[in-house]
Amino acid sequence: MEDRYTPTISEEERAARRAQRAAAREKKRRARRRRQLVLLAPVAALILVAVGLVTAWARREPEPMEESPAVQPIAQVEKEPDPEPEPLWTPVETADTIHLDDSLPSAYAVVIDRADGTILAEKNSEAVISPASMTKILTLLVAAENLKSLEDTVAITIEITDYCYVNKCSVVGYEVGETATVRELLYGTILSSGADAALGLATYVAGSQEAFVELMNEKLEELGISDTAHFTNCVGLYHPDHHCTVRDMAVILNAAMDNELCREVLSAHTYETAPTEQHLEGQVLSNWFLRRIEDKDTSGIDVIGAKTGYVAQSGNCAASCGRAGDGSEYICVTGNTYSSWRAIYDHVELYKTYCN
Repeated sequence: MEDRYTPTISEEERAARRAQRAAAREKKRRARRRRQLVLLAPVAALILVAVGLVTAWARREPEPMEESPAVQPIAQVEKEPDPEPEPLWTPVETADTIHLDDSLPSAYAVVIDRADGTILAEKNSEAVISPASMTKILTLLVAAENLKSLEDTVAITIEITDYCYVNKCSVVGYEVGETATVRELLYGTILSSGADAALGLATYVAGSQEAFVELMNEKLEELGISDTAHFTNCVGLYHPDHHCTVRDMAVILNAAMDNELCREVLSAHTYETAPTEQHLEGQVLSNWFLRRIEDKDTSGIDVIGAKTGYVAQSGNCAASCGRAGDGSEYICVTGNTYSSWRAIYDHVELYKTYCN
């Protein structure tokens, strides 16, 4: 068996090698610590700054606190009271009111002093009647309160002319496609009692007769007469739900005479429309009631506004406003007499007898 060579190391060499390894480990340890210190230095600096700031804040002298101003109570703003609504113009009987008998041909009548609503004379004035074309006074009033411009134009449609033809309405005489200004339609509604003009206004103001009638009934509520007055159309056709009393019609006419535009229209004896392709010379419109009563003896009462009406269910009826020489004004409304002339003569007698 071959012998192997095994070197021998003295104890001195082993000790020296151990010392070298220990020195090397120490060198590495110191180098590692130096790297750690380099890395930790910024963190330590930040910590020292923070500690310094906290210490300085803790040692500062506290600033005296300003006293908060006393909380002031919110001032109570005194709300102005809502303005008192104007009192409704309401016809009122007194001990001096005359109750008329059948010597007056009209079945229904009322004469009222506009100044205070005092009823001077009456006959069945709280009975519900068909107002016929006196309805158009309210049509005029609602249109006047809701129009945009008097010079706006409205085209007459076949729906309007057909409605008038089927229901045998009185008309101005507009043709399909003819245009009229709003101003002309206002006059046509009253002077000619034109259903075509009234329907043109209703369409212009509200888009349809149905929507316009809603405005009319709202106005009746505003006037305080909706308990007995209710309308279903803007032209005055008979309908069982289309009704009012002569007192109600007096309230409507009174409101219309308070409106400057309505007063102007109701007071016109004639009005001439502008020429159109269909009416090359225009049309002359007339308020026959005013033209017929102006030369009658009313003992100084000047009739300054009026609208008539007729359907079979109402007979001949009329609503007018008269003015005395001293400026006093009166409302007279009659219903159900046998002719348009008789309605005029009844108004003449009522003004002559009770307004002087």
